[in-house]
Formats: sequence, structure tokens, C-alpha cells
Amino acid sequence: MQKILVIGGSRYFGKTLVTRVRDAGHAVTVVNRGSSAPPAGVGHLVADREDEDGLRAALGRRAFDVVVDQVCYTPRQAAVARRVFAGRTGRYVMTSTMEVYDPATLPGPPAGGRVPVAEEALDPVRAPLAPRAGGLGPAHAYAEGKRRAEAVFLREPAFPYVSVRTAHVLGGGRQDFTGRLAHYVERIAAGVPVDVHEAPYATSFIHHEEIADLLHWAAGQSFTGPLNAASHGAMDVTALCEAVGARLGRRPRYRVVGESAAASPFSFDRAYAMDNGRAAALGFGFGRVADWLPGAVAEAAP
Repeated sequence: MQKILVIGGSRYFGKTLVTRVRDAGHAVTVVNRGSSAPPAGVGHLVADREDEDGLRAALGRRAFDVVVDQVCYTPRQAAVARRVFAGRTGRYVMTSTMEVYDPATLPGPPAGGRVPVAEEALDPVRAPLAPRAGGLGPAHAYAEGKRRAEAVFLREPAFPYVSVRTAHVLGGGRQDFTGRLAHYVERIAAGVPVDVHEAPYATSFIHHEEIADLLHWAAGQSFTGPLNAASHGAMDVTALCEAVGARLGRRPRYRVVGESAAASPFSFDRAYAMDNGRAAALGFGFGRVADWLPGAVAEAAP
């Protein structure tokens, strides 16, 4: 049995992760700002992770085998966590994102062409800094925040550290607060055209239960460094729409947008797929998008 702390874990696949860890027999504690209580059998600490003194006070003398950080979005949050948990945990797993590879805020495509990007394509410590707040849109600011947060943990390691760079998470019906899959289901069901690029690139996806399983698995391993988390079978937006249409019994309609114009959530005009070879080689068995996507579509249907 391990003592595991989950920072966040109050919605979407974070809730699934907490349940998985509890049901596996571990002593799990959740720390959040008190917006929601964890499930039965799970410890609960109330603190604002950006309030260093308050977080220390909430933790008291507690120490953990593993900390799984679900809600680290900025270098400030990472710096607080690095100081607070130094000497308190034997392993730190941060839920990062595939957006850290976003070529819109890096000097050129990370892997070139349509080749799925591997972990070594990005070293957050050496990555050039993008403009500060105000110079980036929300999506790019999110990517830059995650990159800088990873860099804080890597620059002066205080504990064994893993960054799980997760693909686009789908499934869970109303649990999916992003509404991205629902965007396609609603439009295709209603016969409304989906905005796509003329030649969209493939991107990577993962099921909400699969990413929870991977985070649980990563907590119990000994490897360190970045880890791509994506189901097998990257697909572009038209393949996604065709799968949605097949499940709904409706033919998708498309409207092509101009170069660099805004399109639907998963339509990309640049390379946007990840190589999951490292996690697979370490022993995690990924599913295939084509196998779980129909069920995810059914959950998102009105």
C-alpha cells in the first residue's frame, strides 16, 4: 500500500484517478480549495496550492510515497510545489499536456512534417520563452505555462519527477467539461457543417479512463522524465467526423476555412500527433481510438 496525494482530482478523469487509487488499496488523500469533497474513503485537505504557507499548514507533518499533480498550470505553482514537497515525497507525477509541443509557440515544428512527436523533441529547460501574458492567446498561454512548469521541476530536481504529456482526452459524456466531442456530435446530428482546414493534420487522443489508468500506473513505477500518453491510432478531424457520423447514422458536412483561420477544436493545419512508444516500451498497454471512440460518441449524444 502506498500513501498517495492527489492535487486537484475533483473533476473529469481526476475523479476517476482518485477512485482507481482508492480501490487499489492505497491510502489516498486529495488536496483542493474545498470546492468539492472527494469520494468516500479518501482523505481531504483544504488549501490553495498557490498559498505556500497555507499549503504547508494543511499538510502538517504528512509525507507521501507519491504526489500526483493534476492542476499545475504555471511556473509559480510548480515552484511552490517544489519547495513544499521537497523531502515529503518519493515521487512526483505532473499531468502535463501535448500542447507543450505546440509549434505555434516553438521555433518551428517539433518533429518536422507529419512524424508523430516523441518526448525528446522538447527539453523545457532549454526551450526559448514565448512572450509573456498579453502576447499570447489563451491556448498558447496554457501551453507556455505547462512548458515553464515542467522546466521548474527539471531545472533543480527536488524528487524523482515525471511529466505525463496527455493527448486530447475524450469520453465520459457530461463529465467532459471541455465540450469538444459534443461540438462534433451536436453539429453532425443537426446537419450543421463542421469547420475544417483544407488538409488537416492528424492529432492524438486518449480515453478518460485510459489516462486515469496510466496516471495510476505511472505513480507505481520508477522511471522519470516526460511521457507521452496517447491511444494508438492518431486521426485527423475528418476521420473523427466520419466516426461520429457512422455512430449517429448521419453523413458529416464540412466547410473549409482559410489557412491559419479558426476551425473546429481538433482541426489542425500543422503537425499535432504524439509518439507513445516510450510508455508502451515501459509496459503500459494502450487501447485503440477506433475501439473506444464509438462508445464515447454515444455518451456525448443528446
